[in-house]
Amino acid sequence: MKATLSVTSALIVVLLIVGSAMAAAPGKGQGIYMNFCAPCHATGVAGAPKVGDKAAWAPRLKQGEKTLVERSIKGFQGASGFMPARGGNSALSDSEVADAVAYMAAQSK
Repeated sequence: MKATLSVTSALIVVLLIVGSAMAAAPGKGQGIYMNFCAPCHATGVAGAPKVGDKAAWAPRLKQGEKTLVERSIKGFQGASGFMPARGGNSALSDSEVADAVAYMAAQSK
């Protein structure tokens, strides 16, 4: 009984910490980026422009956020790389993809 209570208490503390961190995250897109987009956009896998790389993002940003969101939802094969539809996660909604794109674009201007 005592061990169960300790494990339960520990889980509650972890959930409170995680919940606080998520609530404090600025913008909806940051969490989506961190969980689903960063594996490619933090490292440059498959030609993905790294978030914060202004030179790599400049020509993409010139196309407009609407185009970036559309290509991120549908997928896109460009001269410098490949963007799988919804970043390879079909469970992401259109608005979640748009939020992540907005976050990455804001970090890369």
